[in-house]
This record gives sequence, C-alpha cells and structure tokens, in this order.
Amino acid sequence: MPNCPRCDKPVYFAERKFSLGKDWHAFCLKCEKCRKTLTPGGHSEHDGKPYCTTPCYGALFGPGGYGRGGTQSFKYEK
Repeated sequence: MPNCPRCDKPVYFAERKFSLGKDWHAFCLKCEKCRKTLTPGGHSEHDGKPYCTTPCYGALFGPGGYGRGGTQSFKYEK
C-alpha cells in the first residue's frame, strides 16, 4: 500500500486521489503556498509539489511585470 507524500501515512484505495504520479489523501492534496484543497489534474506542479494554477503558481513561477500572465495583483516572495 503506497504512502501519502505529504503525511507519509498509508493511502487506502477508497480515499486515494492520484496526482503527480503519486497517491494522495484527498485532504492532503493542497497547494504548497495557500493550502487550498486541489483536485487531481486541476492544478500545476513545480519540483514535484502541487500549486493552485491561479494565483499561486502564476505569481510564483510565471512571467513577471505588469500585464503578464494575469497575476498583476498577486506577487509572492519566493
């Protein structure tokens, strides 16, 4: 039985969410920045960690500057 990458506890078949090539608990699949619960396939990843596509991933790893990427009002420190 695989372990969840976030909490390192076993993931049973009935509670698993498959994303980024791993099995997760539904409540453990969260954005690394804002901790919003994510759905499999509905998010982005960077260095094997999940991020919500808007605004976190775009603000952290997208193009910078005004009017680029639609994340003008979200600027996070890396």
